[in-house]
Amino acid sequence: MATSLPHLRSPSWLAEFKAFIMRGSVVDLAVGIVIGAAFTGVVNSLVKDIFNPLLGALIGGIDFSNVFLPLDGKHYASLTQAQAAGAATINFGLFINAIIQFLIVSFAIFWVIKALTRLRLHSAPPATGPSRTETLLGEIRDLLQARTAD
Repeated sequence: MATSLPHLRSPSWLAEFKAFIMRGSVVDLAVGIVIGAAFTGVVNSLVKDIFNPLLGALIGGIDFSNVFLPLDGKHYASLTQAQAAGAATINFGLFINAIIQFLIVSFAIFWVIKALTRLRLHSAPPATGPSRTETLLGEIRDLLQARTAD
Protein backbone atom coordinates (compact mmCIF):
# COMPACT_ATOMS: atom_id res chain seq x y z
CA MET A 1 0.00 0.00 0.00
CA ALA A 2 1.60 3.19 -1.17
CA THR A 3 0.98 6.39 0.67
CA SER A 4 1.01 9.60 -1.25
CA LEU A 5 2.58 12.71 0.09
CA PRO A 6 0.29 15.66 0.56
CA HIS A 7 0.57 18.25 -2.18
CA LEU A 8 2.96 20.94 -1.01
CA ARG A 9 1.93 24.40 -2.05
CA SER A 10 4.72 26.79 -2.92
CA PRO A 11 4.78 30.06 -1.02
CA SER A 12 3.07 32.98 -2.74
CA TRP A 13 6.20 35.10 -2.63
CA LEU A 14 8.08 32.53 -4.74
CA ALA A 15 6.21 33.51 -7.91
CA GLU A 16 6.86 37.19 -7.17
CA PHE A 17 10.54 36.49 -6.63
CA LYS A 18 10.74 34.50 -9.85
CA ALA A 19 9.14 37.39 -11.78
CA PHE A 20 11.48 39.88 -10.10
CA ILE A 21 14.65 37.91 -10.83
CA MET A 22 13.71 37.39 -14.46
CA ARG A 23 13.26 41.10 -15.14
CA GLY A 24 15.71 42.45 -17.64
CA SER A 25 17.09 45.05 -15.23
CA VAL A 26 18.02 42.44 -12.61
CA VAL A 27 19.74 40.26 -15.20
CA ASP A 28 21.55 43.33 -16.56
CA LEU A 29 22.65 44.21 -13.03
CA ALA A 30 24.00 40.70 -12.47
CA VAL A 31 25.93 40.85 -15.75
CA GLY A 32 27.25 44.27 -14.76
CA ILE A 33 28.48 42.95 -11.41
CA VAL A 34 30.31 40.05 -13.04
CA ILE A 35 31.91 42.33 -15.63
CA GLY A 36 32.73 44.85 -12.91
CA ALA A 37 34.51 42.19 -10.88
CA ALA A 38 36.56 41.18 -13.91
CA PHE A 39 37.26 44.83 -14.70
CA THR A 40 38.46 45.36 -11.12
CA GLY A 41 41.15 42.71 -11.66
CA VAL A 42 42.30 44.47 -14.81
CA VAL A 43 42.37 47.86 -13.07
CA ASN A 44 44.25 46.44 -10.08
CA SER A 45 46.90 45.05 -12.40
CA LEU A 46 47.03 48.29 -14.39
CA VAL A 47 47.63 50.31 -11.23
CA LYS A 48 50.02 47.85 -9.55
CA ASP A 49 52.01 46.72 -12.56
CA ILE A 50 52.04 49.78 -14.82
CA PHE A 51 51.06 53.06 -13.14
CA ASN A 52 52.80 52.58 -9.80
CA PRO A 53 56.20 51.72 -11.31
CA LEU A 54 55.89 54.69 -13.71
CA LEU A 55 54.87 57.07 -10.94
CA GLY A 56 57.57 55.66 -8.69
CA ALA A 57 60.20 56.23 -11.40
CA LEU A 58 58.96 59.78 -11.98
CA ILE A 59 59.18 60.73 -8.31
CA GLY A 60 62.41 58.98 -7.44
CA GLY A 61 61.85 55.25 -7.26
CA ILE A 62 59.15 55.19 -4.58
CA ASP A 63 57.09 51.99 -4.45
CA PHE A 64 53.69 53.15 -3.26
CA SER A 65 52.74 49.76 -1.87
CA ASN A 66 55.58 50.17 0.66
CA VAL A 67 54.76 53.70 1.76
CA PHE A 68 53.52 53.18 5.30
CA LEU A 69 53.93 54.40 8.86
CA PRO A 70 54.45 51.74 11.55
CA LEU A 71 52.69 52.78 14.75
CA ASP A 72 55.01 50.83 17.03
CA GLY A 73 57.92 53.20 16.30
CA LYS A 74 60.16 50.51 14.78
CA HIS A 75 61.58 50.55 11.26
CA TYR A 76 60.59 47.87 8.75
CA ALA A 77 62.02 47.45 5.26
CA SER A 78 58.61 46.67 3.76
CA LEU A 79 54.94 46.60 4.61
CA THR A 80 55.02 42.81 4.40
CA GLN A 81 57.71 42.66 7.11
CA ALA A 82 55.75 45.05 9.32
CA GLN A 83 52.58 43.01 8.93
CA ALA A 84 54.48 39.76 9.59
CA ALA A 85 55.80 41.32 12.81
CA GLY A 86 52.21 42.18 13.78
CA ALA A 87 52.82 45.93 13.75
CA ALA A 88 49.87 48.25 13.28
CA THR A 89 50.53 50.45 10.25
CA ILE A 90 49.00 53.38 8.44
CA ASN A 91 49.24 52.42 4.78
CA PHE A 92 49.50 55.67 2.83
CA GLY A 93 50.73 53.91 -0.30
CA LEU A 94 47.84 51.46 -0.44
CA PHE A 95 45.47 54.39 -0.04
CA ILE A 96 47.18 56.15 -2.97
CA ASN A 97 46.76 52.92 -4.99
CA ALA A 98 43.04 52.86 -4.12
CA ILE A 99 42.66 56.48 -5.26
CA ILE A 100 44.42 55.72 -8.54
CA GLN A 101 42.18 52.69 -9.08
CA PHE A 102 39.09 54.76 -8.34
CA LEU A 103 40.15 57.43 -10.83
CA ILE A 104 40.81 54.82 -13.53
CA VAL A 105 37.44 53.12 -13.00
CA SER A 106 35.64 56.48 -12.89
CA PHE A 107 37.36 57.57 -16.09
CA ALA A 108 36.45 54.32 -17.86
CA ILE A 109 32.82 54.53 -16.71
CA PHE A 110 32.67 58.16 -17.83
CA TRP A 111 33.69 57.19 -21.36
CA VAL A 112 31.33 54.20 -21.48
CA ILE A 113 28.37 56.33 -20.34
CA LYS A 114 29.36 59.08 -22.78
CA ALA A 115 29.44 56.56 -25.66
CA LEU A 116 26.11 55.04 -24.65
CA THR A 117 24.52 58.48 -24.38
CA ARG A 118 25.82 59.41 -27.81
CA LEU A 119 24.40 56.18 -29.28
CA ARG A 120 21.06 56.81 -27.62
CA LEU A 121 20.90 60.39 -28.92
CA HIS A 122 21.59 59.35 -32.51
CA SER A 123 18.97 56.64 -32.68
CA ALA A 124 15.70 57.94 -34.09
CA PRO A 125 12.61 57.44 -31.94
CA PRO A 126 10.26 54.85 -33.38
CA ALA A 127 7.36 56.20 -35.41
CA THR A 128 4.11 55.64 -33.57
CA GLY A 129 0.56 55.93 -34.81
CA PRO A 130 -2.34 57.34 -32.89
CA SER A 131 -3.06 55.75 -29.53
CA ARG A 132 -6.16 53.68 -28.90
CA THR A 133 -7.74 56.60 -27.07
CA GLU A 134 -7.08 58.96 -29.97
CA THR A 135 -8.54 56.45 -32.42
CA LEU A 136 -11.69 56.03 -30.32
CA LEU A 137 -12.08 59.79 -29.93
CA GLY A 138 -11.75 60.17 -33.71
CA GLU A 139 -14.45 57.55 -34.25
CA ILE A 140 -16.75 59.28 -31.76
CA ARG A 141 -16.14 62.60 -33.49
CA ASP A 142 -16.96 61.07 -36.88
CA LEU A 143 -20.15 59.48 -35.49
CA LEU A 144 -21.26 62.79 -33.97
CA GLN A 145 -20.55 64.64 -37.23
CA ALA A 146 -22.53 62.02 -39.18
CA ARG A 147 -25.44 62.35 -36.73
CA THR A 148 -25.55 66.15 -36.98
CA ALA A 149 -25.28 66.00 -40.76
CA ASP A 150 -28.49 63.87 -40.98
